[in-house]
Amino acid sequence: MSNLFDLTGKAAVVVGGAGGIGQSLAQGLVEAGATVVISSRREDALKTAVAEIKAATGKEVFYAAGDATDEADVEKLLASAIAQAGKISILVNAQGFNKKQDALDFDIAVFNQMLTANITSFMVTAKVFGKHFKENGYGKIINLSSVRGKIATKGPGNAGYCATKGAVDMLTKQLASEYGPFGVTVNAIGPNITATPMMVEIFKKRAEDAGVSVEQYLKEQGAGLPMRRMATPEDCVGTVVYLAAPASDFLTGNILYPDGGLTAIG
Repeated sequence: MSNLFDLTGKAAVVVGGAGGIGQSLAQGLVEAGATVVISSRREDALKTAVAEIKAATGKEVFYAAGDATDEADVEKLLASAIAQAGKISILVNAQGFNKKQDALDFDIAVFNQMLTANITSFMVTAKVFGKHFKENGYGKIINLSSVRGKIATKGPGNAGYCATKGAVDMLTKQLASEYGPFGVTVNAIGPNITATPMMVEIFKKRAEDAGVSVEQYLKEQGAGLPMRRMATPEDCVGTVVYLAAPASDFLTGNILYPDGGLTAIG
């Protein structure tokens, strides 16, 4: 029982691990004992994230740049990760973006970009890493979804984001069905809007426009949740460590919601 949440000896790849929630998840896996390789398109961002995680944990983190929407690039990522960290047993998909546009005026080119970045990339990585996990007879795939895969926003602007996160949820379930016989679990987490460093900068501008402090703005934004506060990236870490650890070896095809209770009342 003492090893249920211990990731010592495990190696993980976090796609989208340079910044935001993805970087927090990568750091959490490191702190739980895993050897971690982070990936994204930008090498400069990866180097910065590696330095920040090492400063916070005192442990080495590896990186490999690549495009998660390109199957050849993902195959190179897997090969690089194995060379740096050994056999990989955990894959976290934390890549993607949101572009808010009213549905009546949504730029379909942007919509298609979101489909590629937010869902096709998840399928590509699951395909490539899934083969590696099947060969090893064990693996954990954890997808970063959102509450917006389950409930819509009241106002306009999120047709693309909600559609892609709903697709992530169903891809997670279908992959769980197909990969289960190989000893591979596939789950997702669905956080609420989260105060990542990038979002905090946006919140600062909104707070300034509203004539309040950013602290007051964040408090007001979280007031409607049962937990009475907005999420931070760290709120997702424990859920992902659980899904990566032996404690969840019989849990698959689920979306867990570290959302402060939004889906309970939404």
